[in-house]
Amino acid sequence: MIPAFLTDRRSLLAGASLVAVTAAFPSRRAMAASVPLSLRAAPGTISVRGKAATPVWQLIGPSASRILRYRRGDELQVAFTNDLPVPAVLNWTGIDGAAAAEPLTGQPPLSPGGRATFSLPLRQAGTFMLDMRLLGDGAERLSTPLVVVVDEEQKPHADKDEVLLIEDWRLRADNTALAPGVDPKDATALFTVNGNATQDIALRPNERLRLRIVNGCQRAVFGLKIENHDVRVIAVDGQPAEPFPARDGQLVIAPGGRIDVVIDATMPSGSTASVTLFGGGPPAVIAKLLTSGAAIRPSPLPLAQALPSNGLPTELRFQNALRAELAFDGAAQAGWTTPAAFSTSSAPIFKVKRGRVVMLNIINRAASPIVMRLHGHHARLLDRLDDGWKPYWNDTILLDTGQTQRIAFLAEHVGQWLIEGMQPGWSSPKLVRWFAVES
Repeated sequence: MIPAFLTDRRSLLAGASLVAVTAAFPSRRAMAASVPLSLRAAPGTISVRGKAATPVWQLIGPSASRILRYRRGDELQVAFTNDLPVPAVLNWTGIDGAAAAEPLTGQPPLSPGGRATFSLPLRQAGTFMLDMRLLGDGAERLSTPLVVVVDEEQKPHADKDEVLLIEDWRLRADNTALAPGVDPKDATALFTVNGNATQDIALRPNERLRLRIVNGCQRAVFGLKIENHDVRVIAVDGQPAEPFPARDGQLVIAPGGRIDVVIDATMPSGSTASVTLFGGGPPAVIAKLLTSGAAIRPSPLPLAQALPSNGLPTELRFQNALRAELAFDGAAQAGWTTPAAFSTSSAPIFKVKRGRVVMLNIINRAASPIVMRLHGHHARLLDRLDDGWKPYWNDTILLDTGQTQRIAFLAEHVGQWLIEGMQPGWSSPKLVRWFAVES
Protein backbone atom coordinates (compact mmCIF):
# COMPACT_ATOMS: atom_id res chain seq x y z
CA MET A 1 0.00 0.00 0.00
CA ILE A 2 1.02 3.61 -0.52
CA PRO A 3 2.06 5.31 2.76
CA ALA A 4 -1.01 6.97 4.25
CA PHE A 5 0.18 10.43 5.31
CA LEU A 6 -2.95 12.57 5.22
CA THR A 7 -3.02 16.02 3.64
CA ASP A 8 -5.63 18.54 2.53
CA ARG A 9 -6.20 20.18 -0.86
CA ARG A 10 -3.38 22.64 -0.34
CA SER A 11 -0.98 19.87 0.69
CA LEU A 12 0.67 17.06 -1.20
CA LEU A 13 -1.51 13.99 -1.51
CA ALA A 14 0.66 11.50 0.32
CA GLY A 15 -0.89 8.18 -0.53
CA ALA A 16 -2.48 9.60 -3.64
CA SER A 17 -0.53 10.72 -6.68
CA LEU A 18 2.38 12.69 -7.95
CA VAL A 19 2.14 13.73 -11.62
CA ALA A 20 3.10 16.68 -13.72
CA VAL A 21 2.37 18.54 -16.90
CA THR A 22 3.99 21.45 -18.69
CA ALA A 23 2.55 23.85 -21.18
CA ALA A 24 3.46 27.02 -23.01
CA PHE A 25 6.91 28.29 -22.20
CA PRO A 26 7.48 32.01 -21.67
CA SER A 27 9.92 33.79 -23.92
CA ARG A 28 13.51 32.97 -23.11
CA ARG A 29 16.11 35.49 -22.11
CA ALA A 30 17.22 37.63 -25.01
CA MET A 31 20.83 36.56 -24.48
CA ALA A 32 20.69 32.84 -23.65
CA ALA A 33 24.06 31.38 -22.73
CA SER A 34 25.39 28.48 -24.78
CA VAL A 35 26.96 26.09 -22.28
CA PRO A 36 29.03 23.02 -23.23
CA LEU A 37 28.19 19.85 -21.29
CA SER A 38 30.40 16.80 -21.70
CA LEU A 39 28.88 13.56 -20.39
CA ARG A 40 30.50 10.15 -20.42
CA ALA A 41 29.08 6.76 -19.55
CA ALA A 42 31.83 4.55 -18.17
CA PRO A 43 32.49 1.70 -15.74
CA GLY A 44 33.41 3.00 -12.32
CA THR A 45 33.10 2.46 -8.60
CA ILE A 46 31.26 4.18 -5.81
CA SER A 47 31.54 3.82 -2.06
CA VAL A 48 28.11 3.02 -0.63
CA ARG A 49 27.89 4.12 3.01
CA GLY A 50 31.65 4.02 3.31
CA LYS A 51 31.92 0.38 2.26
CA ALA A 52 34.51 -0.95 -0.15
CA ALA A 53 34.23 0.25 -3.73
CA THR A 54 31.08 -1.01 -5.49
CA PRO A 55 31.23 -1.41 -9.30
CA VAL A 56 28.61 0.68 -11.11
CA TRP A 57 27.88 2.18 -14.50
CA GLN A 58 28.66 5.86 -13.95
CA LEU A 59 27.39 8.92 -15.76
CA ILE A 60 30.35 11.30 -15.47
CA GLY A 61 29.83 15.04 -15.82
CA PRO A 62 32.23 17.99 -15.93
CA SER A 63 33.14 17.71 -12.22
CA ALA A 64 33.23 15.18 -9.41
CA SER A 65 29.93 16.53 -8.10
CA ARG A 66 26.75 14.67 -8.99
CA ILE A 67 24.88 17.99 -9.12
CA LEU A 68 24.89 19.99 -12.37
CA ARG A 69 23.80 23.62 -11.93
CA TYR A 70 22.74 26.06 -14.64
CA ARG A 71 20.56 29.14 -15.14
CA ARG A 72 17.15 29.33 -16.75
CA GLY A 73 17.62 30.29 -20.39
CA ASP A 74 20.92 28.45 -20.80
CA GLU A 75 21.18 26.16 -23.81
CA LEU A 76 23.29 23.07 -23.21
CA GLN A 77 25.47 21.81 -26.03
CA VAL A 78 25.58 18.18 -24.97
CA ALA A 79 28.35 15.82 -26.07
CA PHE A 80 27.65 12.27 -24.85
CA THR A 81 30.22 9.49 -25.11
CA ASN A 82 29.48 5.85 -24.33
CA ASP A 83 32.49 3.99 -22.93
CA LEU A 84 30.34 1.17 -21.56
CA PRO A 85 30.33 -2.31 -23.12
CA VAL A 86 26.54 -1.97 -23.55
CA PRO A 87 24.24 0.56 -25.29
CA ALA A 88 23.25 3.64 -23.28
CA VAL A 89 20.66 6.40 -23.56
CA LEU A 90 20.16 9.56 -21.51
CA ASN A 91 16.85 10.18 -19.74
CA TRP A 92 16.17 13.81 -18.69
CA THR A 93 13.44 13.71 -16.03
CA GLY A 94 11.30 16.85 -15.99
CA ILE A 95 12.98 18.87 -18.75
CA ASP A 96 10.07 19.34 -21.14
CA GLY A 97 9.66 20.15 -24.79
CA ALA A 98 13.13 19.00 -25.91
CA ALA A 99 12.22 16.51 -28.62
CA ALA A 100 15.81 16.20 -29.84
CA ALA A 101 16.86 14.90 -26.41
CA GLU A 102 13.92 12.53 -25.90
CA PRO A 103 15.26 9.01 -25.21
CA LEU A 104 14.47 6.27 -27.75
CA THR A 105 12.63 8.67 -30.10
CA GLY A 106 14.85 11.74 -30.42
CA GLN A 107 18.02 10.00 -29.20
CA PRO A 108 18.38 6.28 -30.04
CA PRO A 109 20.52 4.09 -27.79
CA LEU A 110 24.18 4.91 -28.24
CA SER A 111 26.34 1.89 -29.12
CA PRO A 112 29.53 1.12 -27.18
CA GLY A 113 32.24 3.54 -28.25
CA GLY A 114 29.67 5.89 -29.81
CA ARG A 115 29.33 9.66 -29.47
CA ALA A 116 26.27 11.88 -29.89
CA THR A 117 25.79 15.65 -29.79
CA PHE A 118 22.61 17.70 -29.45
CA SER A 119 21.29 20.94 -27.99
CA LEU A 120 19.10 21.07 -24.89
CA PRO A 121 17.38 24.40 -24.09
CA LEU A 122 16.69 24.96 -20.38
CA ARG A 123 13.51 26.98 -20.73
CA GLN A 124 12.31 26.38 -17.18
CA ALA A 125 13.88 26.67 -13.75
CA GLY A 126 13.59 23.77 -11.34
CA THR A 127 15.05 20.59 -9.91
CA PHE A 128 15.49 17.79 -12.46
CA MET A 129 17.26 14.45 -12.80
CA LEU A 130 19.42 12.77 -15.42
CA ASP A 131 20.17 9.06 -15.65
CA MET A 132 20.81 6.10 -17.98
CA ARG A 133 18.27 3.73 -16.45
CA LEU A 134 15.85 3.15 -19.30
CA LEU A 135 18.01 0.30 -20.59
CA GLY A 136 19.19 -0.75 -17.12
CA ASP A 137 16.91 -3.65 -16.18
CA GLY A 138 18.91 -6.83 -15.68
CA ALA A 139 22.18 -5.08 -16.57
CA GLU A 140 25.54 -6.28 -15.33
CA ARG A 141 25.81 -3.24 -13.06
CA LEU A 142 23.51 -0.69 -11.47
CA SER A 143 23.72 2.90 -12.78
CA THR A 144 23.64 6.12 -10.77
CA PRO A 145 21.85 9.42 -11.53
CA LEU A 146 22.83 13.07 -11.60
CA VAL A 147 20.75 15.98 -10.29
CA VAL A 148 20.23 18.94 -12.64
CA VAL A 149 19.46 22.24 -10.90
CA VAL A 150 18.30 25.11 -13.11
CA ASP A 151 18.26 28.31 -11.08
CA GLU A 152 15.72 31.07 -11.52
CA GLU A 153 17.00 34.16 -13.33
CA GLN A 154 16.50 36.03 -10.06
CA LYS A 155 16.93 33.59 -7.20
CA PRO A 156 14.34 33.71 -4.42
CA HIS A 157 15.81 34.54 -1.05
CA ALA A 158 17.35 31.57 0.75
CA ASP A 159 20.50 31.58 2.83
CA LYS A 160 21.32 28.00 1.82
CA ASP A 161 20.31 25.84 -1.14
CA GLU A 162 20.94 22.14 -0.49
CA VAL A 163 20.18 18.90 -2.36
CA LEU A 164 19.24 15.57 -0.78
CA LEU A 165 19.68 12.84 -3.40
CA ILE A 166 18.18 9.67 -1.93
CA GLU A 167 18.95 6.31 -3.59
CA ASP A 168 18.04 2.69 -2.93
CA TRP A 169 20.48 -0.20 -3.27
CA ARG A 170 20.58 -4.00 -3.23
CA LEU A 171 24.06 -5.17 -2.21
CA ARG A 172 25.31 -8.76 -2.25
CA ALA A 173 27.76 -10.06 0.32
CA ASP A 174 30.64 -9.39 -2.11
CA ASN A 175 29.53 -5.71 -2.26
CA THR A 176 28.27 -5.85 -5.83
CA ALA A 177 25.15 -3.79 -6.47
CA LEU A 178 22.25 -5.50 -8.22
CA ALA A 179 20.61 -3.72 -11.14
CA PRO A 180 16.79 -3.60 -11.02
CA GLY A 181 14.74 -6.10 -12.97
CA VAL A 182 16.29 -9.12 -11.24
CA ASP A 183 15.39 -11.07 -8.10
CA PRO A 184 17.14 -9.34 -5.17
CA LYS A 185 17.22 -12.44 -2.96
CA ASP A 186 20.24 -12.70 -0.66
CA ALA A 187 20.92 -8.96 -1.19
CA THR A 188 20.79 -6.31 1.52
CA ALA A 189 18.41 -3.40 0.95
CA LEU A 190 19.60 0.02 2.04
CA PHE A 191 19.23 3.72 1.29
CA THR A 192 21.83 6.44 0.91
CA VAL A 193 21.57 10.23 0.95
CA ASN A 194 24.17 12.01 -1.18
CA GLY A 195 26.05 8.70 -1.15
CA ASN A 196 26.18 8.47 2.65
CA ALA A 197 24.17 6.86 5.41
CA THR A 198 23.21 10.29 6.78
CA GLN A 199 23.64 13.96 5.93
CA ASP A 200 24.09 16.77 8.46
CA ILE A 201 22.87 20.25 7.49
CA ALA A 202 24.24 23.04 9.69
CA LEU A 203 21.96 26.03 10.25
CA ARG A 204 22.09 29.21 12.29
CA PRO A 205 19.01 30.43 14.13
CA ASN A 206 16.54 32.19 11.76
CA GLU A 207 18.45 31.01 8.69
CA ARG A 208 16.36 30.01 5.65
CA LEU A 209 17.09 26.72 3.88
CA ARG A 210 15.86 25.71 0.43
CA LEU A 211 16.00 21.93 0.39
CA ARG A 212 15.69 20.09 -2.92
CA ILE A 213 14.68 16.49 -2.18
CA VAL A 214 15.23 14.08 -5.08
CA ASN A 215 14.01 10.49 -5.16
CA GLY A 216 16.88 8.96 -7.11
CA CYS A 217 15.78 5.44 -6.22
CA GLN A 218 15.59 2.66 -8.77
CA ARG A 219 12.19 1.48 -7.52
CA ALA A 220 11.38 2.68 -3.98
CA VAL A 221 8.55 5.01 -3.02
CA PHE A 222 9.44 6.64 0.30
CA GLY A 223 8.00 8.99 2.87
CA LEU A 224 9.98 11.63 4.76
CA LYS A 225 9.21 13.34 8.05
CA ILE A 226 11.10 16.53 8.94
CA GLU A 227 10.52 17.07 12.63
CA ASN A 228 10.07 20.24 14.69
CA HIS A 229 10.02 22.64 11.73
CA ASP A 230 7.46 24.32 9.53
CA VAL A 231 8.06 22.74 6.11
CA ARG A 232 6.65 24.66 3.15
CA VAL A 233 6.51 23.14 -0.31
CA ILE A 234 7.49 25.63 -3.02
CA ALA A 235 7.91 23.29 -6.02
CA VAL A 236 6.85 19.80 -7.07
CA ASP A 237 8.66 17.87 -9.81
CA GLY A 238 10.51 21.01 -10.84
CA GLN A 239 7.44 23.23 -11.23
CA PRO A 240 6.58 26.12 -8.89
CA ALA A 241 3.66 25.67 -6.52
CA GLU A 242 1.89 28.26 -4.43
CA PRO A 243 3.73 27.68 -1.14
CA PHE A 244 1.81 25.41 1.22
CA PRO A 245 2.65 23.54 4.41
CA ALA A 246 3.53 19.87 4.39
CA ARG A 247 1.26 18.48 7.09
CA ASP A 248 3.35 17.46 10.12
CA GLY A 249 6.48 17.92 7.99
CA GLN A 250 5.61 14.79 5.97
CA LEU A 251 6.20 14.17 2.25
CA VAL A 252 5.81 11.16 -0.05
CA ILE A 253 7.93 10.97 -3.20
CA ALA A 254 7.84 8.39 -6.01
CA PRO A 255 10.98 7.29 -7.90
CA GLY A 256 12.20 10.20 -10.01
CA GLY A 257 10.03 12.69 -8.14
CA ARG A 258 11.41 15.93 -6.72
CA ILE A 259 10.05 18.28 -4.07
CA ASP A 260 11.57 21.64 -3.11
CA VAL A 261 10.79 22.89 0.39
CA VAL A 262 11.66 25.95 2.45
CA ILE A 263 12.61 25.50 6.11
CA ASP A 264 13.32 28.35 8.52
CA ALA A 265 15.61 27.47 11.42
CA THR A 266 13.34 28.53 14.28
CA MET A 267 14.81 26.12 16.83
CA PRO A 268 17.24 27.53 19.43
CA SER A 269 20.97 27.16 19.07
CA GLY A 270 22.09 23.66 20.06
CA SER A 271 18.95 21.97 18.68
CA THR A 272 18.86 18.90 16.43
CA ALA A 273 15.92 17.88 14.23
CA SER A 274 15.79 14.53 12.46
CA VAL A 275 14.75 13.81 8.88
CA THR A 276 13.34 10.27 8.98
CA LEU A 277 12.79 8.05 5.95
CA PHE A 278 9.96 5.51 5.72
CA GLY A 279 10.65 3.12 2.87
CA GLY A 280 9.19 -0.28 3.67
CA GLY A 281 11.78 -1.31 6.26
CA PRO A 282 12.36 0.16 9.71
CA PRO A 283 12.26 3.98 9.80
CA ALA A 284 15.75 5.44 9.43
CA VAL A 285 17.16 8.89 10.19
CA ILE A 286 18.85 9.95 6.95
CA ALA A 287 19.58 13.60 7.77
CA LYS A 288 19.74 16.03 10.66
CA LEU A 289 19.17 19.76 10.84
CA LEU A 290 21.73 21.08 13.33
CA THR A 291 21.06 24.60 14.63
CA SER A 292 23.98 26.33 16.30
CA GLY A 293 25.79 29.63 16.68
CA ALA A 294 24.51 33.19 16.68
CA ALA A 295 21.27 34.09 14.94
CA ILE A 296 21.69 35.14 11.31
CA ARG A 297 18.96 37.78 11.75
CA PRO A 298 16.83 38.98 14.70
CA SER A 299 13.69 37.09 13.61
CA PRO A 300 12.65 34.61 10.90
CA LEU A 301 11.91 35.86 7.41
CA PRO A 302 8.28 36.33 6.31
CA LEU A 303 6.58 33.28 4.83
CA ALA A 304 8.13 32.16 1.53
CA GLN A 305 6.64 33.68 -1.59
CA ALA A 306 5.81 31.76 -4.77
CA LEU A 307 8.68 31.05 -7.16
CA PRO A 308 8.68 32.85 -10.51
CA SER A 309 6.30 31.22 -13.00
CA ASN A 310 7.70 28.80 -15.55
CA GLY A 311 4.91 29.81 -17.92
CA LEU A 312 2.50 26.95 -17.29
CA PRO A 313 -1.10 27.69 -18.29
CA THR A 314 -3.41 29.21 -15.71
CA GLU A 315 -6.34 27.19 -17.01
CA LEU A 316 -7.08 24.14 -19.15
CA ARG A 317 -10.27 24.11 -21.23
CA PHE A 318 -11.80 20.65 -21.40
CA GLN A 319 -14.67 21.22 -23.84
CA ASN A 320 -12.74 20.02 -26.90
CA ALA A 321 -10.17 17.91 -25.09
CA LEU A 322 -8.91 14.64 -26.50
CA ARG A 323 -9.95 11.92 -24.07
CA ALA A 324 -7.90 8.74 -23.85
CA GLU A 325 -7.37 5.81 -21.52
CA LEU A 326 -4.18 4.07 -20.43
CA ALA A 327 -4.24 0.82 -18.47
CA PHE A 328 -1.20 -0.82 -16.89
CA ASP A 329 -0.92 -4.28 -15.32
CA GLY A 330 2.86 -4.54 -15.12
CA ALA A 331 3.28 -6.91 -18.06
CA ALA A 332 4.78 -6.38 -21.52
CA GLN A 333 1.48 -6.56 -23.36
CA ALA A 334 -1.38 -4.36 -24.59
CA GLY A 335 1.09 -1.96 -26.19
CA TRP A 336 3.60 -1.88 -23.32
CA THR A 337 7.12 -3.01 -24.10
CA THR A 338 10.56 -3.00 -22.52
CA PRO A 339 12.71 -0.01 -23.51
CA ALA A 340 15.20 -2.33 -25.21
CA ALA A 341 12.45 -3.58 -27.54
CA PHE A 342 10.78 -0.19 -28.09
CA SER A 343 9.96 1.08 -31.57
CA THR A 344 7.66 3.82 -32.81
CA SER A 345 6.30 1.24 -35.25
CA SER A 346 4.20 0.13 -32.26
CA ALA A 347 0.78 1.74 -31.90
CA PRO A 348 0.80 5.03 -29.96
CA ILE A 349 -1.56 5.63 -27.06
CA PHE A 350 -2.89 8.60 -29.03
CA LYS A 351 -1.92 11.27 -31.52
CA VAL A 352 -3.00 14.85 -30.89
CA LYS A 353 -2.63 18.19 -32.63
CA ARG A 354 -0.44 20.78 -30.93
CA GLY A 355 -2.44 23.17 -28.75
CA ARG A 356 -5.17 20.70 -27.79
CA VAL A 357 -5.81 19.61 -24.20
CA VAL A 358 -5.48 15.90 -23.43
CA MET A 359 -7.44 14.24 -20.62
CA LEU A 360 -5.97 10.84 -19.81
CA ASN A 361 -7.50 8.21 -17.55
CA ILE A 362 -4.74 6.05 -16.03
CA ILE A 363 -5.92 2.70 -14.66
CA ASN A 364 -3.85 0.50 -12.36
CA ARG A 365 -4.69 -3.15 -13.06
CA ALA A 366 -1.53 -4.47 -11.41
CA ALA A 367 -1.53 -6.31 -8.10
CA SER A 368 0.50 -3.55 -6.46
CA PRO A 369 0.93 0.24 -6.64
CA ILE A 370 2.42 1.59 -9.87
CA VAL A 371 4.48 4.60 -10.88
CA MET A 372 3.89 6.38 -14.19
CA ARG A 373 5.99 9.14 -15.75
CA LEU A 374 4.89 11.50 -18.50
CA HIS A 375 7.57 12.80 -20.88
CA GLY A 376 7.72 16.06 -22.76
CA HIS A 377 4.91 17.79 -20.87
CA HIS A 378 3.66 18.30 -17.34
CA ALA A 379 0.07 17.56 -16.24
CA ARG A 380 -2.54 18.46 -13.66
CA LEU A 381 -3.95 15.76 -11.41
CA LEU A 382 -7.70 16.16 -11.74
CA ASP A 383 -10.17 15.97 -8.88
CA ARG A 384 -12.28 12.85 -8.86
CA LEU A 385 -15.68 14.46 -8.43
CA ASP A 386 -15.42 17.46 -10.75
CA ASP A 387 -13.19 18.98 -13.41
CA GLY A 388 -11.04 20.95 -11.00
CA TRP A 389 -7.44 20.02 -10.27
CA LYS A 390 -4.89 19.87 -7.50
CA PRO A 391 -3.01 23.15 -6.98
CA TYR A 392 0.37 21.91 -8.16
CA TRP A 393 2.06 20.32 -11.21
CA ASN A 394 4.01 17.06 -11.43
CA ASP A 395 5.62 14.75 -13.98
CA THR A 396 5.19 11.49 -12.05
CA ILE A 397 2.05 9.82 -10.80
CA LEU A 398 1.76 7.20 -8.09
CA LEU A 399 -1.36 5.02 -8.19
CA ASP A 400 -2.45 2.63 -5.48
CA THR A 401 -3.64 -0.90 -6.26
CA GLY A 402 -6.84 -0.82 -8.30
CA GLN A 403 -6.83 2.98 -8.49
CA THR A 404 -7.75 5.16 -11.47
CA GLN A 405 -6.43 8.71 -11.80
CA ARG A 406 -7.23 11.40 -14.36
CA ILE A 407 -4.65 13.84 -15.60
CA ALA A 408 -4.88 16.71 -18.07
CA PHE A 409 -2.22 18.56 -20.02
CA LEU A 410 -1.84 20.92 -22.94
CA ALA A 411 -0.17 19.15 -25.87
CA GLU A 412 2.20 22.02 -26.50
CA HIS A 413 5.39 20.38 -27.77
CA VAL A 414 5.58 18.67 -31.13
CA GLY A 415 7.33 15.31 -31.01
CA GLN A 416 7.10 11.68 -30.02
CA TRP A 417 7.04 11.29 -26.24
CA LEU A 418 7.32 8.34 -23.86
CA ILE A 419 5.22 7.32 -20.91
CA GLU A 420 7.07 5.07 -18.46
CA GLY A 421 5.35 2.58 -16.17
CA MET A 422 6.63 0.30 -13.42
CA GLN A 423 5.78 -1.35 -10.14
CA PRO A 424 7.92 -0.45 -7.12
CA GLY A 425 9.20 -4.02 -6.63
CA TRP A 426 12.92 -4.38 -7.37
CA SER A 427 12.45 -7.20 -9.88
CA SER A 428 9.51 -5.54 -11.67
CA PRO A 429 10.33 -4.46 -15.23
CA LYS A 430 10.24 -0.87 -16.45
CA LEU A 431 7.94 -0.61 -19.48
CA VAL A 432 7.20 2.16 -21.98
CA ARG A 433 4.59 3.38 -24.46
CA TRP A 434 4.45 6.56 -26.51
CA PHE A 435 2.23 9.32 -27.79
CA ALA A 436 2.64 11.90 -30.54
CA VAL A 437 2.02 15.63 -30.67
CA GLU A 438 1.66 16.77 -34.28
CA SER A 439 1.91 20.25 -35.77
